[in-house]
Amino acid sequence: MALLTWNHACAVGVKAMDDQHGILLDTLSELRLAMVRGCGREQVSKLLDQLIEFTRMHFWSEEQLMEQTGFPGLAAHRAEHHRLLAQILHSAHRLQHGEAVQMSDFLCFLHGWFIDHVEGLDQQYGPWLNEHGVY
Repeated sequence: MALLTWNHACAVGVKAMDDQHGILLDTLSELRLAMVRGCGREQVSKLLDQLIEFTRMHFWSEEQLMEQTGFPGLAAHRAEHHRLLAQILHSAHRLQHGEAVQMSDFLCFLHGWFIDHVEGLDQQYGPWLNEHGVY
């Protein structure tokens, strides 16, 4: 998995969400570095727990803004959030219970999801929120 770095394509134009996307990116980078450095299961599990906790908070924040402004794509966006969170939870559960987890595949999935979701799907709500006074 290539190192994720912040770039202009990550910005949705809503400061709170852009800041949270930066934190997600940093968390994914920490997880990647832990894997590259050969950190143990306990350290990786701890980072996954942090990723899960922050991801839940971030998704809730996004959905609240979309709900408050009547964003028409909320249902599809929420479904995508649920799908990703379920995948992360499944991998974390397997890892924490000593099952084999192909972390390189999982990290590639997270990398791809971040790019597709933040640089794709999330770009749809930015202009909508801006039009409704959320910056």
